[in-house]
Amino acid sequence: MQILVVGAGVIGLAAARAAALRGHEVIVAEAAGAIGTGISSRNSEVIHAGMYYPSGSLRARLCTRGRRLLYGYCHSHGVPHRKCGKLIVATDAAELKKVEAIHAQGLRNECESLELMDGGAARALEPALSCIGALLSPETGIVDAHAYMLALRGDLEDRGGRIAFHTRVENLQRRGGRWRMRYGGRESGRLDVDAVVNAAGLGAQALALNTESYPADRVPRLVLCKGNYFSFAGRPAFTRLIYPVPVDGGIGIHITLDMAGRMRFGPDVEWVERENYDVDPARSQAFYARIRSYWPALPDGSLQPAYSGIRPKLSGPGEPQQDFVIDGPPQHGLPGLVQLFGIESPGLTSSLAIAEDVLAYLES
Repeated sequence: MQILVVGAGVIGLAAARAAALRGHEVIVAEAAGAIGTGISSRNSEVIHAGMYYPSGSLRARLCTRGRRLLYGYCHSHGVPHRKCGKLIVATDAAELKKVEAIHAQGLRNECESLELMDGGAARALEPALSCIGALLSPETGIVDAHAYMLALRGDLEDRGGRIAFHTRVENLQRRGGRWRMRYGGRESGRLDVDAVVNAAGLGAQALALNTESYPADRVPRLVLCKGNYFSFAGRPAFTRLIYPVPVDGGIGIHITLDMAGRMRFGPDVEWVERENYDVDPARSQAFYARIRSYWPALPDGSLQPAYSGIRPKLSGPGEPQQDFVIDGPPQHGLPGLVQLFGIESPGLTSSLAIAEDVLAYLES
């Protein structure tokens, strides 16, 4: 089968790799000039354990399986990563109840080794921390996302797969039992393939609306949620990731680590109308206040603008969080077409598991 994957981010590369490993002829169309320049290049690089998501949701299932697959893949392919663990902390009685609820949800989602602890036990692990209780997630970790995508690309190309850079897919049409892609960019033209995977990230809805015979009412609205990150100018104070309890629209301003052990903070939630990746230094004031609720010793003037990312959410402020959407032939009735919408966090963690689902749709 000749398969076109639209988008060379982590999800597109994982799906393309899975198809190539099964012997399919795979072409990835990428509008930019390199892999992973969109959503995949602007995240916290966290390997999530999966305790936050509603039981039975795609997020819950794919995160838990994807995490296990990702750790195995990183080990086998030499991708830099570290299972550093995470503490979700409570600073008052109301937050403690939320932490206990997250623990219960994590057990339902089959997250391994979760441990509730009091403030003293948490401070024994992280002496700079201030809290009355916490949930320890030893299976949470971090990964070099770009190295991971390079490994996926290597697997794809080793099996004969190709990436066409500077190739923007403009529309898809059903012709003679196949899919006809029309594309622009440095060159323009058309290509007929047996199957298409729309993993275009922020551009997924636009391509779906330009897919012949695909019902427009199946295309969810795209809501842009911008998260800003700040780096810390100083010696790291923590060896684990530190998360507050979740807030509306996200999981709060938390402390993550990069592979060198440097601390960074984010994201805050900013609903935007268009792509804009500038980070306003003035936003740091809200960061100081929130972070000091669990790290009182955060020094003045220590936060510096780092980067921002935009999540392709399917729901807006004050609305219930929407699940991933993997829309395949059993749902929409068109053979050889898989549409992916709203693949935000924990998309990186879930990528290999998402690829399994996509391939199952294409081969059924």
